[in-house]
Order: sequence, then C-alpha cells, then structure tokens
Amino acid sequence: MTGVTLSEIEARKRPMTREEKRVILASSAGTIFEWYDFYLYGALAAVIGAQFFSSFPEATRNVFALLAFAAGFLVRPFGALVFGRLGDMVGRKYTFLITIMIMGVSTFLVGLLPSYESIGWVAPVLLIVLRMLQGLALGGEYGGAVVYVAEHAPNHRRGFYTSWIQTTATLGLLLSLVVILSVRTILGETDFAAWGWRVPFILSIVLLAISVWIRLQMNESPAFKKMKEEGTHSKAPISEAFGQWKNAKIALLALFGLVAGQAVVWYTGQFYALFFLQNILRVDLFTANVLIAWSLILGTGGFIVFGTLSDKIGRKPIILAGCLIAAVSYFPVFKLITATANPMLHQAQQSTPVTVVADPDDCSFQFNPTGTSKFTNSCDIAKAFLARNSVNYSIENGPPGSAAVIRVGGAGSAEFTAYDAAKLSGDAAKSTPAAFNKSVGDALAAAGYPTAGNPEIVKLSGFFDIFRAQPFTLVLVLTFLVILVTMVYGPIAAALVELFPTRIRYTGMSLPYHIGNGWFGGLMPATAFAMIAQTGDIYYGLWYPIVIAVMTLVIGALFLPETKDRDIFSDAKQ
Repeated sequence: MTGVTLSEIEARKRPMTREEKRVILASSAGTIFEWYDFYLYGALAAVIGAQFFSSFPEATRNVFALLAFAAGFLVRPFGALVFGRLGDMVGRKYTFLITIMIMGVSTFLVGLLPSYESIGWVAPVLLIVLRMLQGLALGGEYGGAVVYVAEHAPNHRRGFYTSWIQTTATLGLLLSLVVILSVRTILGETDFAAWGWRVPFILSIVLLAISVWIRLQMNESPAFKKMKEEGTHSKAPISEAFGQWKNAKIALLALFGLVAGQAVVWYTGQFYALFFLQNILRVDLFTANVLIAWSLILGTGGFIVFGTLSDKIGRKPIILAGCLIAAVSYFPVFKLITATANPMLHQAQQSTPVTVVADPDDCSFQFNPTGTSKFTNSCDIAKAFLARNSVNYSIENGPPGSAAVIRVGGAGSAEFTAYDAAKLSGDAAKSTPAAFNKSVGDALAAAGYPTAGNPEIVKLSGFFDIFRAQPFTLVLVLTFLVILVTMVYGPIAAALVELFPTRIRYTGMSLPYHIGNGWFGGLMPATAFAMIAQTGDIYYGLWYPIVIAVMTLVIGALFLPETKDRDIFSDAKQ
C-alpha cells in the first residue's frame, strides 16, 4: 500500500462544502423517510391484518400473509434490478426521485385505504399491491442514495460521507417507533386499533413533500455526468453486471464476503433483539420498544465514527472485526439480557429440567416465515408450546408411533401427553388444546417458570424511566449490539460503491445488498425460532447469525480486496 500524501491529508481535513452538505442532507433525509415508511407496516402488521384479512377463510389469509412477506423481503432484490438498471442508464438523481415518490405515495395511500368491511376483497388486494410497491421502491432507493453521495465525495473521505446514509435505516426505525408510540399513547389502544394506526401512514405525506423538494434542488452526480458525456455508460447494465464473470464474481464476493455477515449482525442487533425481548423474554411491547429506541439513540453515532475510521484504516478490517466480535459475544450477551430482563426465567432454565419424549418421525423442523404452515403432530405441538413459553428442554427418543410427552422436572415428575391436532374435531378441537396448555402451563409455573405478568420482568412506566439498575443495564447491553451494527454497516456503503465500476455501479451494488439484507437478514427471526423449537435451547437460534458472520469473515479476509484508496472517478471510462 502506498503512503498517504500531504494533499490527501489536507483533503481529509478540509470542511465539507455547502454543496456536499446539501447532497448528504438530500439523500439522507429522503432515505430516512423511506425506511420510516417501510418499517410502519412491519410494526403494525397485526393491527393492519385485523382490518384487512380477518374476514377471510384461513387459506385466503395464508395467501395474503405470504404476499405481504414477499413484499417485505423477497421483492426488494427485484426493485434493485429495476431501479439499478434505470440508475445506470438514465441517472442517479432522477431514479431515486422516482423511488421516493413511489414509496411515499404508496405509504400515504395505505393510511387512506378503506377496510374490508367497506369495499370487500378489493381492500386487501390493494393493500398487497401497495406493499409490493414499497418493497420495489426500497430496493431501488438505498443504492441510488449511496451511489449519489459517494460520487460527490472526495476520494479519501468516502467512508465518512456515505456513513451518513448508513444512519438512515436506524433513524427510520427509530422515527417509526417514536411516532407509533406517541400516537398510541395519545389515542389509547382502542382508538389506535380502530383508526389511529392510519395516522403514522398519513403523516408520511409531509415527509415525502419535504424530501422531494430537497432532492429536486440537486444536480446529477459528477461521475455519472462524466461518463454520460464520454458516451461510456452501459446499454445493458444487468447483463453486464451479472452476465459477465468478471463482474458477477465481484457481486458474489460482495454478497458472501461483506453483505451476508453485515445483514445478520444488523438484524440481530436491531430486530432479533426486539423479537427476543418480546417473544422469548415476555417483555411488554412498550418496554421492549423503548429499550431498543434508547439503544438506537445512544449507538447511532457509531455509523459516523466507523465510516470515518474506514477512510484511515480500510473498510475490511472494521467490517470483519464487527463480524468476529459478534460471533464470539452473542451467546454471553443474550444470556445477560435474559438474566437482566427476566431473572426468574433465567433461574428456572438453570434449575428446572424439562424433557420432550417423542418419536423422531413425529417431529418437524418448524420453519414458518410467512405464518401459513401448520404443524399438527404431537411432537410439534409439544415443542412449539415450550418454545413459545421460553422453556429450555431436552429431547429423548420415544417408541415409534407414540404421542409426544412433556416431562416437567426430573424422572418421576409430572408428565403431560400432547395431542395430534389433525385428529381433533368438534368440541375436542377447542377443549383439548386449552386443557393441555393450561395443565402444562400450571406445572411450569409451579416449577418456577414465570408468567407473562411476573413483577420481576423489566417494565417501564415512561420513555425516560430507564435510570434504574435493571433497564439501564439492558440499555447498555443493547447499545453494545447496536455498536456492532455500526461497525459492519457504517463502512459498507463505501466498500460496495468502490467494488463496482461507474457504468454498472448502481445495479451491481444494489442486488447483493438487498439479497443479503432482504433474504439472509429478513429470514432470521423465523429461522431462529425453528432452531429453538428443534433443539429446545432458547439461544440456539443465535447459531444462524454466528455461522453466517464467520462465513463472511473467512471469505472477506481471503478473497475480498481492500478498496478505500480506489479512485471511483477514473473508472468512468471503463
């Protein structure tokens, strides 16, 4: 590596120009609002589902759930292809003007959409269409904003400039949480569920107007203008980016050597931590969201810190170090979260053995990302019940054809025979599950497992009620997870931009980013729950992000080049 020249040092120290500040503001503000729009649906899915899907038969509800899931995660890479191609052919500025218009209008219309009771089946169909448009728009927005900022940035400050874009996903999540909590508090749960859920969606039109106005003042990126003037822009960016091995190889390295690890660390620190608090540790919705919100507030500055540091020591060392620290720390960190947030649960897991005795052929791997699959065998019933109640259990093989049995305590303790849901009908279909759940639940409570309302579980009375030992400790631990997020996410925009030549940059970087974050990251909660149910260990799902983070660490270290000193303007002729 060559030494840093005096001119490069001076370039790094100079203040941002007014135009550069406007570029960052325009791109970041719009992208924050896009993430805000996108997160609203996920945060309010249960409330929205009651308005639009509950009147349908189960099979129809399952189809809509599948489509909503696809829009949230699977559609994003297709948006990356559509708008990446447009951005490489027409320009960066106008493409992400289109994406923010699509996202903003779609979100606003969700807030105005009549319910099923008003217009029948048309309502859920329109909702899914709008959700699909959101997914497509998000697939095009991120790449456009990142490329636009990077192509305005000086060569030796690209990590710092693009790190502002990296704050936007976290700030969008934080903004959505704050708005939802505020509206919920002002209106109350009844009015919020009836109509108040629409308010955060309708408010998005104000954010849209502001961001569009700001972006209209912007000029096209200098690298794209140079390439366009020289007539060297790509006529077929998709086939050039992924149909030619020299470029497709870069995309694969970007996916497996950078983005996959970044995605699982990002989802673990922000989304799985929230899922773990609510669904595993039984922390109430308000408390869990406030704890996560505080960790985001305290940790978000790390994006800028690590983006700036990557200009000095490189992108790879920081991103791969984040993956390594995550891999070695997740188990102790999440066990500390359990011991702090729900100490009685932690104690029960250590002292109360629970065993499932079942025929192995009766057990399924309960991977159910869309919520549409049914697991009806007695083994599945037993395992799912214990996993939902955060019970650590061991598994013993039972006789072939036998029904699963739950044993609470050691040998000779209470045993409960599970049922096969597919064989129940009539009154038994209601009474048997209820009786089973109650009897096992009572036995677990008697053995020391806490109920949902246990007073030892962390609970906040307000947004600023964190200055007590229990919630303050949790905020610090969750902030550590957010710091890991900032390590892997802060420098990655600059790294992705620098990997691809100007002529296919928008397309080339967008697809691996959205496959990594939409698929590797988006599937994490469902995969983790299935792994927990399969093994009986509430921490076993952490192996999913750990294995992927280690894969990225190895591939990135061995095969990925360091890019911080690349001149992305010189490749406009390539």
